[in-house]
Amino acid sequence: MNKTINIARGGLFTALGVLFIYLSTISPTSKIYILGIASCIIPLSIITTTVKNAFFIYLSTSLLSVLLIGFKGSVAAYVLFFGLYGFAKYYIEKLRKVPLEILLKLVFFNSMTGLLYILYKVFFVGLLRVNIPIYAAVVMLQFVFIVFDYAVTLFISYIHRYFAKIL
Repeated sequence: MNKTINIARGGLFTALGVLFIYLSTISPTSKIYILGIASCIIPLSIITTTVKNAFFIYLSTSLLSVLLIGFKGSVAAYVLFFGLYGFAKYYIEKLRKVPLEILLKLVFFNSMTGLLYILYKVFFVGLLRVNIPIYAAVVMLQFVFIVFDYAVTLFISYIHRYFAKIL
């Protein structure tokens, strides 16, 4: 694959990632939805370039987001979960054992969610208010994550089916 094309795509994907992260910080609603769209950029970059290039896209998107937007909740969520999830999904799904894949994805999700929860409690005091019992929130988040993973899988299969040959 041509390195120039990879660099150009990397710049485009980085710009789109920073744009979506910025939109998630200024949007009054749908913050998680917009971050979910931003997380689809990493699998797209893995498909259209290389894993190494996708990692540099993730690093540059994260760094530019922190520098341009600041250390806000949406930026932290992207850096710790939404940006990394594309890589976790890529490597976990290489195992080709569905029950183990689901378990490993849930372990990744729960560990990153726990880390985000701790960061929100420490750095964003008063921002995170949960009015339901924590165990109910954890169960609901598991369900939401499974739906999110399925949506990302549908996005990846759609890209493979209709655009991979063009890109």
